[in-house]
Amino acid sequence: MNADERVKILIVEDEPILAMELSDSLEEEGYDVVGTANNGRKALDLFKRQPVDLLLCDITIKGDWDGIQTVQHITTERPVPVIYLTALTDRETLERAKQTYPAAYVNKPYQLHSLRTAIELAIHNFTARTAPIPANQPSTGSTERDALGREAILQINDYLFIKQNYQFVKVNLSDLLYLEADNIYTTLFTTSRKYVLRLTLSGILERINQPELVRIHRSYAVNINKVDSFNEAEVGIGSQLIPLSRSYKDDFLRHFLHR
Repeated sequence: MNADERVKILIVEDEPILAMELSDSLEEEGYDVVGTANNGRKALDLFKRQPVDLLLCDITIKGDWDGIQTVQHITTERPVPVIYLTALTDRETLERAKQTYPAAYVNKPYQLHSLRTAIELAIHNFTARTAPIPANQPSTGSTERDALGREAILQINDYLFIKQNYQFVKVNLSDLLYLEADNIYTTLFTTSRKYVLRLTLSGILERINQPELVRIHRSYAVNINKVDSFNEAEVGIGSQLIPLSRSYKDDFLRHFLHR
């Protein structure tokens, strides 16, 4: 897994040994620690300069902001899931922390397996909360959407998080070439690799908010920006020829007429 595919974590912790240990442990687990900060202002600066998928923050830190104030400043910049990692368990601190809507509140000393679970749930809940629901999709859910939740194909802005072998893999939507369905399984082909999900093609297209993904056949959808050629019966992406169904051809052509 390359660095672009890993979940990117910013650590805010003012104990150097703990910060180093935590960073090493998360890197070994397959996450990408983009930086560590011992105070709020440094954390905000790193957050502005680095892509961050999750913020792991202590509450008692150096500087004029504590961890809760730091989270308030950071989430004003842009939304991000937050996990507090702290030894503070008093009611007043907990009530203040709740005002920032954290994904989890993990007590020190932490257990790595519990922290890993908290990270996965934080990413899942954040993307589920921010992902748009299609206009023709009831908000109460359905069997298909329940399956989507279990498979954990999630989206944050222009990225997908696809769960592969118990690890979330980050995929840039612009790297998607095409999708190929085989019954209840769908393979996502990117510029560098492919991902197989136990989901229907319709279910994936409903879940992904990406207008450039266009269905051209009952078993295929393509990234319109990656099309190299097409004729009455086929669409070419690189050396791959993909069938163009008559029932989807008008919609496919419409994307070129309105570009």
